[in-house]
Amino acid sequence: MKGCVIVMAGALALGAGVAAPHVARAADEPALPHMKWSWQKNFGLGTIDRASAQRGFQVYNEVCSACHSMKYMAYRNLEGIGLTEAQIKAVAATKTVPGAPDDEGKPTTRPALPSDHFADPFPNDNAARAANNGALPPDQSLLLSAREGHADYIYALVGKGYVDAPAGVKVPDGLYYNTYFPGHFIHMPPPLADGSVTYADGTKASVAQEAHDVATFLYFASYPENDQRKHLGVRVAGFLVLLTGVTYAVKRRVWSGIDH
Repeated sequence: MKGCVIVMAGALALGAGVAAPHVARAADEPALPHMKWSWQKNFGLGTIDRASAQRGFQVYNEVCSACHSMKYMAYRNLEGIGLTEAQIKAVAATKTVPGAPDDEGKPTTRPALPSDHFADPFPNDNAARAANNGALPPDQSLLLSAREGHADYIYALVGKGYVDAPAGVKVPDGLYYNTYFPGHFIHMPPPLADGSVTYADGTKASVAQEAHDVATFLYFASYPENDQRKHLGVRVAGFLVLLTGVTYAVKRRVWSGIDH
């Protein structure tokens, strides 16, 4: 959807391989709705809901990717949310990326491969600004980690934030009022609507569902190591518990034969 621009403080400072700066919420901003996220379950040891992440990728792919890049994500990374090799190849093949120059040195394009990074919607920043009323759509690879509230903020911004401006507040031309956006005036028109996508798994695509799912996918994009790290942590914790038990048993056996 053209105009899908989330202009977020700090988002333009995203760097390759570096987490986005943490931007605190202003004191006068409303409290974010606290959602139940799969990775927060079990005392923070939960894993990413792959079904939700796959639906969120569908929202990104069919809505947000018209304006937002994800330059640090490669198509093969979608394996992390459960897509098969065949599915990843099929997704990549629908995208066009720059190819090698031809014999005359002219630029060419080709279908993307799983090893390619996500295709950019615009050839350069100037083209992106020209298509979005002067606003540069931030890259979404690390967008979620750029704001306090993380997934809650993304959910609130696109799922609940667009409301009529309060009485007496004039919204400048070309901007929209959003309860949760810093300063409340945002270039991005409401990106989601009921039925914006038709989910492949049959889930009803309400605005709330779409917002929840795209926030889940953006969490994966920001923290792709989440599941592996937590699985490793559980195994290490289990090993330490077992080692403690064995050590205690050995200690009791060694000292049991010593007279006191």
